[in-house]
Parts: sequence; C-alpha cells; structure tokens
Amino acid sequence: MPDIADFLREHNFSKGFWPEHIARLAAMASEVHFRSGELIFHEGDRSSLFYLLVSGRVALEVVDPGRPVRLGTLYSGEVLGWSSLTTFEKQFQARALEDVHALAFDGTRLLHACEEDYGFGFVIMRAALKVTVERLHTLRTDLLEVYNPVEALV
Repeated sequence: MPDIADFLREHNFSKGFWPEHIARLAAMASEVHFRSGELIFHEGDRSSLFYLLVSGRVALEVVDPGRPVRLGTLYSGEVLGWSSLTTFEKQFQARALEDVHALAFDGTRLLHACEEDYGFGFVIMRAALKVTVERLHTLRTDLLEVYNPVEALV
C-alpha cells in the first residue's frame, strides 16, 4: 500500500482534511485484511473499530431468523463501522464478499483525539455525518423502490 497519509488525502472520508489532521489520522491507522466470506462483525457487537476500505467489497446485513439479508454493499473508498464514532454497538452485520484490505481505527482512541483537539473533532464528525446522511439517502431510495415501484407507462 502506498503511504497511509497519501491514501487518506484521497479517500472520500478524509479528502480535504488539513495536513495536520491527515497526519494525526494516519498515526492512528493500522492495516487489516479480511478473507472472502469472513464476518467482520456481527449486528449488536460492541466494537470500537472503524474502517476505511482500501479494496474489496463488504455486505451490510441484518440477520433474519435463519439467514442474513443484505441491505447494502460497500466498496473500496467507503467507510465501514461509522457507528464506532457514536456508540460501540454495531448496527449491522458486515461480511467480506471478496478479500478486503482496510485501514482500521480504534473509535475510542479517535474520539479521545477529537476531544483533545476540537478542530480535528469537527472535521472527523462532519465526515462521519456525511457518511450517515449518504447511507440514509440510499436507504430511503431503496425503500421507495420497494414500496412505491414505478408503474410502467401504457
């Protein structure tokens, strides 16, 4: 992988961060890998890990009795585990659909850094809020397609 700071400068989550914020975030990053089919976390898990996807695809799932139901797919350049910045309880189950390479951040450590430096905290929380809004928009669009299908024109 190229330099972590270079990667962060171009990642959707941290693009536009000030150089000192990139450096601080890079110092907290660790590279992780997941194999195809591996569960990254279960719904309801108490985990503070937050990921920026470098490569690979991840399914976000809820577990219906007896089987997981995919609600969405995340791709390289996206964020996984944003709930680690608000609570430590995972909202979904995450499964690697192919080999995944990601940068992992401990949410507790990241939140502590946000409290120490409000400027850093502001850019992190603004980026996390952007992710949340994008996910809600996608969910809304998906729900509209399911519950209000476009009727064919006659």
